Amino acid sequence: MKRIGLIGGMSWESTATYYRLLNEAVRAARSPLASADVLLHSLDFSAVVALQKAGRWDLAAEMLADSARRLERAGADCVLICTNTMHLVSAEVQAAVSIPLIDIIRETGETLKQAGHSRPLLLATRYTMEHGFYADRMEATVGFRPIVPNAEDRTLVHRVIFEELCAGHVDPSSARAFEAVVERGRAAGADSVILGCTEIGLLVRPDALALPGFCSTEIHAAAAVRFALGEGQETVIETENAKLRERVAA
Repeated sequence: MKRIGLIGGMSWESTATYYRLLNEAVRAARSPLASADVLLHSLDFSAVVALQKAGRWDLAAEMLADSARRLERAGADCVLICTNTMHLVSAEVQAAVSIPLIDIIRETGETLKQAGHSRPLLLATRYTMEHGFYADRMEATVGFRPIVPNAEDRTLVHRVIFEELCAGHVDPSSARAFEAVVERGRAAGADSVILGCTEIGLLVRPDALALPGFCSTEIHAAAAVRFALGEGQETVIETENAKLRERVAA
């Protein structure tokens, strides 16, 4: 079994979910007493948020790249950034190490494509919904771009993520509000919905929405387990990561 390196703590609420999902999957694949070989470097999310708010993605990239290097030195065979938003700096993180980075955007896009969906509604932080990096990367990977909620709904989703879910609060009224956002997305032509923040699965279940739902946390963790158990992902991941390195070099 290969060793999985996690850059976590962003927030630790969803990092805990990653740990559970990785171990549940390995146990199911191997034996009742089997568990995943995992290394975790948990960052101080308040420091990351301060850089996000200041627009200092360069410093955030340095922070996560340093984390990836630490994991590699400790023996990790791959690295995961346990958050969608910080994949904005995934190219810089991949360039800092020789082990593969398993990209949440690529994995989610491929899962949607295999399921026959091409017009997903993206629920995520404001940075992920509005910056453009997520949609650009998904289009480059699978040939389609997600749509995003209207401005009022984007404000709602972002607020709930940071003020509630990342702080450990799960409010049933917020779940109902998210369900209404998905309903409006369906009316606007979405054929599916991406839970594109790793905390959203704490609030709503992807199979309980008006559209077929895809939890990025679950997809990302499953990809890591396939890699760790040697189920043929290495070539695809290395090809994608070579492209990331080229972007940084350019």
